[in-house]
Amino acid sequence: MKKLNYNQKIGIVGLGYVGLPLAVEFAKKYKVFGYDINPKRIDQLKDGFDHTKEISEPELMDVITYVCTTTKGLFFTTEIESLKQCSIYIITVPTPVDKNNRPDLSPLIDASLLIGKILKKGDIVIYESTVYPGVTEDECMPVLERASKLRFNIDFFAGYSPERINPGDKTHTVANIRKITSGSTAETAEIVDQLYGSVITAGTFKADSIKVAEAAKVIENAQRDINIAFVNELAMIFNKMGIDTHKVLEAAGTKWNFLDFKPGLVGGHCIGVDPYYLAQKAQEVGYHPEIILAGRRINDAMGAYVADQFIKKMTCKGTSLVNAEVLVLGFTFKENCPDVRNTRVIDIVRRLEEYNVKVHIHDPWANADHAKKAYGIICENGESKTRTYDGILLAVAHNEFKEMDLKGLCKPNTVLYDLKAFLPDSIVDARL
Repeated sequence: MKKLNYNQKIGIVGLGYVGLPLAVEFAKKYKVFGYDINPKRIDQLKDGFDHTKEISEPELMDVITYVCTTTKGLFFTTEIESLKQCSIYIITVPTPVDKNNRPDLSPLIDASLLIGKILKKGDIVIYESTVYPGVTEDECMPVLERASKLRFNIDFFAGYSPERINPGDKTHTVANIRKITSGSTAETAEIVDQLYGSVITAGTFKADSIKVAEAAKVIENAQRDINIAFVNELAMIFNKMGIDTHKVLEAAGTKWNFLDFKPGLVGGHCIGVDPYYLAQKAQEVGYHPEIILAGRRINDAMGAYVADQFIKKMTCKGTSLVNAEVLVLGFTFKENCPDVRNTRVIDIVRRLEEYNVKVHIHDPWANADHAKKAYGIICENGESKTRTYDGILLAVAHNEFKEMDLKGLCKPNTVLYDLKAFLPDSIVDARL
């Protein structure tokens, strides 16, 4: 069986939440070329600054090299030609959905086209982006063949190793999460497995085929999405019955095999997106997925539901809604993370605006530039602590919010709604 050459040079395309941590890990043993189309991102990384906060400055500076000819280390570039000397390419670009929740493969196709222009005989192209089964071989390989004039599985080969990054999690980092690997031939699968096994301390699992690896990834997030949808539906039912959902879950959790899921918003670049990829492929092969899409409908509607429940509480306290001052705490898609991609807090904000209330947003973690560019949202932060509010809604459980004097921001009839069951019961008026 063919063995991995440890002198291989690796090119990583896309330096976001997935690509950068992976590049840093590989750069400890290999020469890595990190490529991104965003010059600002590259300049920041060269200076040791990662706006995603996944990699610290000391960790980044420890592997950075400014000379592309070194034997190991991480060299950043916006020039795809710099990657020509690589023999292994790893593509880690986003795979979003469009406004109609249909898979958008354009970033993946564009990245494949770029690599195809510099592909050589014997090279291996590995994909990490989450896709439905068949995308790597049926969609990306033809692009590589056309751009390179080479033949798939004769001149060049493919691998798939789905990302398992958990933004904001400093315990389950890339090296500490077991990695699924696969290849387009038996020899390629072995090389890909050895490659990841050389840096992933948690170990690897070699899947039977690329399609199996693709399917395994997409169901990971679909499964979680469905389980959250179930407890979200329970929350809506128990709310009508006047029962505290979190106390119900706490009691049920005493059984050893009860699954620990909490109600809430489902956003981000994975769980709120990937089920649509599986649903799309299912419909293409003639099956209409019932449970997957039902879960998506429930979770996509939670922002509006939370806003409506919050407004009802304000109305019951006699608050006039027109021009009422409301503070939303948190705008990122999850706690202790700056990522605002596909944040469902925006659904709460838009619904509240329909009631003609004045919405103010405080989030010490959110990337303010990204929030403004993507949603037109201004994170007031410091300014938001200088007034009092008719309603306060905690949407994201950032650690900083436990230290805030929320009572000092309240009027006599202020409603304090805790979406995450994060704050002490003694100060909360309602929660999901």
